[in-house]
Amino acid sequence: MTNRTFTVIENEWITLADGTRLAARIWMPDGADISPVPAVLEYLPYRKRDGTSVRDEATYPAFAEAGIAGVRVDIRGCGESDGVIDGEYTPRELSDACKVIAWIAAQPWSNGSVGMMGISWGGFNCLQVAALRPPALKAVISIASTVDRYNDDIHYKNGCHLYAQLSWAGTMFGYQSRPPDPALVGERWREMWLHRLENEPFLMAEWLSHQRRDEFWKHGSICENFSAVTVPALVIAGWADGYRNTPLAAVEGMPENAKALIGPWVHKYPHFAWPKPRQDFLGEAIAWWNRWLRDEESGADQMPQVRAYILDGVKPQPHRSEDHGFWVAKERWEEPEVISFSVDAVGALKPGEPSAQVPANPVYIKSPLDTGTASGEYFTLKPDAELPGDQRIDDAGSLVVETAPLEETLDLLGRPVLTMKVSCDEDWANLCARLVDVHPDGTATRVSFGVINLSHRDGNAEPRALEKGRPTTIRIVLDACGYRFNKGHRIRLSISTSYWPMILPPPVDPGVTIDLASLDLGLPRLGAHEVVTVKEPENPDPLPRYISHKAGRTERTVTRDLSANRTDYRILEDTGLTEHPETGLATRSVRDELWSISPNDPLSMNGTSVWTCELQRSGWSARTVATLKMRCTAKEWLLRGELIAYEGDLQVFEKTFEKAIPRDFT
Repeated sequence: MTNRTFTVIENEWITLADGTRLAARIWMPDGADISPVPAVLEYLPYRKRDGTSVRDEATYPAFAEAGIAGVRVDIRGCGESDGVIDGEYTPRELSDACKVIAWIAAQPWSNGSVGMMGISWGGFNCLQVAALRPPALKAVISIASTVDRYNDDIHYKNGCHLYAQLSWAGTMFGYQSRPPDPALVGERWREMWLHRLENEPFLMAEWLSHQRRDEFWKHGSICENFSAVTVPALVIAGWADGYRNTPLAAVEGMPENAKALIGPWVHKYPHFAWPKPRQDFLGEAIAWWNRWLRDEESGADQMPQVRAYILDGVKPQPHRSEDHGFWVAKERWEEPEVISFSVDAVGALKPGEPSAQVPANPVYIKSPLDTGTASGEYFTLKPDAELPGDQRIDDAGSLVVETAPLEETLDLLGRPVLTMKVSCDEDWANLCARLVDVHPDGTATRVSFGVINLSHRDGNAEPRALEKGRPTTIRIVLDACGYRFNKGHRIRLSISTSYWPMILPPPVDPGVTIDLASLDLGLPRLGAHEVVTVKEPENPDPLPRYISHKAGRTERTVTRDLSANRTDYRILEDTGLTEHPETGLATRSVRDELWSISPNDPLSMNGTSVWTCELQRSGWSARTVATLKMRCTAKEWLLRGELIAYEGDLQVFEKTFEKAIPRDFT
């Protein structure tokens, strides 16, 4: 059933049992009241009216034309929905989602089968909701998501504190400060807005109060019990994004239910993502929904378990429009064969496991604390300076070992693993390991990286101090990669004790001693596979065009003030002012973020994230300025927030809050 006409219902109220109204935008196939249709739910805090409208309008019309209703719902306390948000993936949020699914299934236009889909937050919660098994939910598509909230989200990574945690808290602070649209909620918009401004939670303080992998993080981490998810799950990610581990983790944890697709992309839907090649997501998603929501033989269940794009000698560039490579498929995912590399007596990386014949080779490394400025963003929205740059910048402050030029090509797919003996004269330190492709001209491409807080060496739930000065064997699992090291290139392993601002420093900076003779780098071979063609979208540019009143701009700069002995890392993202041509609502968001550190003082670290958000329509406007600041002492993380709101030019609200949170092995 294709090319059906459809109607867009701009706002539909879904009333829950407690009287809360959730706001939905629905793309409804015409005739569904006579011949009921399946539906796909996307359930987000990102404001259907303005925040995700562009991507929604590039996706749901195609579903509706195929006879599948699209239901885009703002979670409680977001957009036009009633109430106040209470956190990320909370029991209330997931319970509300189950109620929304039941509401959809009960509508006269519904055939009773519901799918759930999303990217990032929506990719997270569709897996989490699937684990709750609402009866009408029959399948999910999860994009750029995680199965482990502690280790594979924007908060912590193997015990290390990600700077993205403050960045994301600032983003949510700004998003949640914006008012509902008066055109949809009427005169109560101001009351709703002021109530949210007064009561929205200080998310950063909550996240920072859980520095170990405790019950807070286990909630919503489906890796705790993969068997709870019994519906088919198509799990998608991009190598250029921070959520690249999830597809392979999903097929390993749910081998009978999950299919994996990994492309070269940033944190975007595959049909309009960068770098290219893109993927015909709409066609594949429709086949997925037809198979599991209509029980049609669409072939979706016959897809290989894993399809992945193998990057081929990609170089870092200011803007990457396309990454060279090739698609491969594996009918069944199996643990990869590993090729080991070790360090020989002269300090070169060579194939083979560590040899007892090589004497201990202790090397002390203490990186400048500003090592890491070529790391890029944790999750990336554009294929520009958000991606990691030439790694020679960071390798200068790192311990580096590398192979001779390769005599034959080496193809990888999976997660590299590094083991080695280290010692340290303090309770803990951070380490970062990076797998790097060194091109014949010296350009260095980061293929994968992994980090560890050494107090978390035996797990993230119960960290413990190092035995000072005593060699300890540690294991770092690097992020998944699909990559071809070409003949004539070198494989480099770079190890640093800092990776700033990607991870924030511990309170002391002791450096570590690494026994190079113990180093074992295991690389996952691609192994048996089929080279395949993955269809690209018929429409190469599906995003709608809005009216631009002010152009956007992006700046990302690193400044080293030699006199002050300070390095600043600044991010400016201005969306510009754009107006939806049908609703007349114009929006603009500006992120201005600054991180600073002295290269020899971990307690000098501080970060500030400022979000300015504007909404306007003829005769009406609102603006908010949300500021979050973070600094530290040896014992505490110090947070400060400020929120100011304006209706027109009149300030109508202001609040500040401060919080000191004890450091707990981070």
